[in-house]
Amino acid sequence: MHARKQTKDDNGTAVSASSPEAPEGTRAVLDGNEINRALTRIAHEVLERTKGGQDVTLLGIPSRGAPLARRLARRIERVEELDVPTGSLDITMYRDDLRMAPARALGRTEIPAGGLDDRVVVLVDDVLFSGRTVRAALDALGDLGRPRAVQLAVLVDRGHRELPIRADYVGKNLPTSLRESVTVQLEETDGHDAVLLGPARASSTGTLRAGSRSLPETTEGDA
Repeated sequence: MHARKQTKDDNGTAVSASSPEAPEGTRAVLDGNEINRALTRIAHEVLERTKGGQDVTLLGIPSRGAPLARRLARRIERVEELDVPTGSLDITMYRDDLRMAPARALGRTEIPAGGLDDRVVVLVDDVLFSGRTVRAALDALGDLGRPRAVQLAVLVDRGHRELPIRADYVGKNLPTSLRESVTVQLEETDGHDAVLLGPARASSTGTLRAGSRSLPETTEGDA
């Protein structure tokens, strides 16, 4: 059964959105309106911290970091009338678990025309977990340019870091168990916005995997 509720698009217009019930065993920790408010707050924090955002470039980490980066760019544009260079950064070949994980499809790396040199690059991802995805993103950046500074914005920080990495901008701090998974769903990729908390899924070896940003039927790796 689907509940109809009012939410707002990136232009601030109220729209009626379908909000599916959470699958059995999971619960919603953020709905569409709460995700929108979190992104709006992050956009203002980026502008404040970067003194107007003139030198900011947003790079989303596929798959869901890319649409989140575009949403942040639209919010910054509304506030400052500033066209923020936005792209995506695929980190697949820089992951440290390539030998241990199943083959992954390559995502898209799209660097804005002005490049990254001397820019304040804000990496955008949906969930921060172990920190290994961010480490891979930093390695990938090193092959593409020399930013003046690199910052990190995430929709959800679920804890359990394995590397000394911290987000500069966080939509929601969500304490979790390693026996739980966090599923981020976005309108652009899933047809609706939600963040769900549920049990970790078993891997092919039978061990529990604390999925960080998977769709219900898949489990991606550490974030």
